[in-house]
Amino acid sequence: MERENGPGLQLQPLATLSVPRLAHEDSFSYKENLIGALLAIFGHLVISIALNLQKYSHIRLVGCKDHRAYFKTKTWWCGLFLLFLGELGVFSAYAFAPLSLIVPLGAVSVIASAIIGIIFIKEKWKPKDFLRRYVLSFIGCGLAIVGTYLLITFGPNSHETMTGENITKHLVSWPVLLYMLVEIIIFCLLLYFYKERKANYIVVILLLAALLGSMTVITVKAVAGMVVVSIRGNLQLGYPIFYIMVVCMVATASFQATFLTQATQLYDASQIASIGYILSTAIAITAGATFYMDFIGEDILHICMFALGCLIAFLGVFLITRNKRKSIFFEPYISMDAMPSMQNLHDNGTAVQPELKTSFSYGALENNDAISEIYAPATLPIVQEEHGSRGSSVPPYRVMEHDKRE
Repeated sequence: MERENGPGLQLQPLATLSVPRLAHEDSFSYKENLIGALLAIFGHLVISIALNLQKYSHIRLVGCKDHRAYFKTKTWWCGLFLLFLGELGVFSAYAFAPLSLIVPLGAVSVIASAIIGIIFIKEKWKPKDFLRRYVLSFIGCGLAIVGTYLLITFGPNSHETMTGENITKHLVSWPVLLYMLVEIIIFCLLLYFYKERKANYIVVILLLAALLGSMTVITVKAVAGMVVVSIRGNLQLGYPIFYIMVVCMVATASFQATFLTQATQLYDASQIASIGYILSTAIAITAGATFYMDFIGEDILHICMFALGCLIAFLGVFLITRNKRKSIFFEPYISMDAMPSMQNLHDNGTAVQPELKTSFSYGALENNDAISEIYAPATLPIVQEEHGSRGSSVPPYRVMEHDKRE
């Protein structure tokens, strides 16, 4: 009897000790997820406020002759400091939470920009017009908030210490090598069509930026994780992979900014914000699931709810940016600020000059080189000659033919 009960008594404490350890790991991982999500939300909120502050300083100095006058304003420097603080918060978030959880939280920046734009609106509106005009923005904000909640609640729970050995092991694994090969082939094909075939479609340009952005977030997570591990006492700055990741992070971020700049020169900012967010988030989640294996060990319910949160956030961002007005890049009217006793375009909203409807409307400053020469004003310069003798029949002046070069 004692021999039979002996093994049973020895197995019971082992079974009871394993449960609190797993519960402690789950609570610890959820705590890290929460810290990373809060850092990302804080960073995106601060970035939105910073960009709006800098835009406000530029708008106030739009009529100034000195193009660098905004350097002398406190508003612009405050926006720059907040921008640095927000980017630092987003950078730190990658060290605590999985990449697939942090990337979709960029919707917070779109929500904050929409709310700030509505609060600081400069137009006069009636309640009915306000509700009709901004109903899509309110619906989009609500959907984006619901999607963000689902992302945080059902996000991946995988946590791995970002040491140089672990990152090198991921980098040389066959799924990562296959993913990088496919991404390089797709990027080269898109770049060929964009440069050689002149395929200046918004999807092509933003796909190029999104492919580069996926490599950027992979390197950002690696660098941020190694920095945090080094701060905790396990120095990782001696690994060559750290400096390789830093170089890749700077290079991909620079080329990504170049493609985004080219996209803003061709298309509206609201389209770039919505389509760019959807493409970059989808590709970055795929990269995180391949490189860092974010969804290993997750059940089907959590994966489906996470995908549903992404779709709801995508729809919310699309509705928010869909309702934005297209900005007018050039106002083809003559400024009357320097003329005394004259109302201008900025006096109580009263426009002195009519709207531009045709190329011949009043105040237009368009280039009319393609118009026939009969509409061009004739300029006949008068050239005086030296007076000869009094009996000369040559007139004191002569009319010369007008040359376009003159």
